[in-house]
Amino acid sequence: MKRHKSRSGRFFAIGALGLLLLNGCANAPSILDPQGPAAARIANLWWLLFWMAMAVLVFVFAFLALALFRRRPAEVDAQRAQQRGIRVIIWAGVVMPAIVLAVVYVATLWTMRALATPVIPEGLTVHVIGQLWWWEVQYPEQQFVTANEIHIPVGQPVRIVLSSPNVIHSFWVPELHGKMDLMPGEINETWIQADRPGVYWGECAEFCGTQHAKMNFLVIAQPAEEYQAWLQQQQQPATTPTDPLAQEGQQIFLSANCLYCHAIRGTDAVGNLGPDLTHLASRRTLGSAIQENTAGNLAGWIVGPQHIKPGNLMPQSDLTSTELQALLAYLATLE
Repeated sequence: MKRHKSRSGRFFAIGALGLLLLNGCANAPSILDPQGPAAARIANLWWLLFWMAMAVLVFVFAFLALALFRRRPAEVDAQRAQQRGIRVIIWAGVVMPAIVLAVVYVATLWTMRALATPVIPEGLTVHVIGQLWWWEVQYPEQQFVTANEIHIPVGQPVRIVLSSPNVIHSFWVPELHGKMDLMPGEINETWIQADRPGVYWGECAEFCGTQHAKMNFLVIAQPAEEYQAWLQQQQQPATTPTDPLAQEGQQIFLSANCLYCHAIRGTDAVGNLGPDLTHLASRRTLGSAIQENTAGNLAGWIVGPQHIKPGNLMPQSDLTSTELQALLAYLATLE
């Protein structure tokens, strides 16, 4: 009785652990929830392969059950049994696998052809550069740079030009398209399209170092008017603060080491080692989409970036609490 209870307890614990693990994936983006034409093609191919694999699995188990439970006659014609075995080998070992492989081959080629980059205007081209460990996002036609957020218009394909100055990264937005590597010294291209407005989670799908797991980004699909308004806002330089505390914070930023790593258009800060901060306050997240962009999180990031994301290239800050409050007031004006 005790052994039975112990075994039941183990099964219950394993089941509970499985439910907890599945719950952790509840809000994760999935290729099986496509929100664009490219992702839909990939999902269709996945389902085709899944059901074909299930059919093969059922067929194999049926043969196994037949071999295990079929009653063999006392006397068997050896020649007839041999002919039957040859037919089984030909059909189950040659013909059916050939059909399966042919279907998979044709379906894969058809999907790859459908995923080819369509004709896209130059104005809908975005350059994405994989840094350690964040994403630099350039809009060359509109002549501005942002970070860790890619804004796109709904219902239109957008060309994504990918590069990396350091190591191999992989650009992946599961709900919009498949993966594409960023190779040092090479330029790769892909495209994404969202059929409805929303925020889509993207990530690096290639191990790239210490903070690979925290190298995420957002794709924000907007209606045409909202997208155009966002472009116009991003093209503007940073506004000059009028609040005395924010003015003090600007002086702190420009007199510290911040301007050597970060750029703020309209000021003397032209660094390019870290993200462009011209419109930092308008972004939804910090640290490559690992924290919500709030004053508290931003303060924690400035004071101790290595505690939040160990190994990133931003050094510790030695600001006093008064200086930190002034700097936060200035950064809050960068909308």
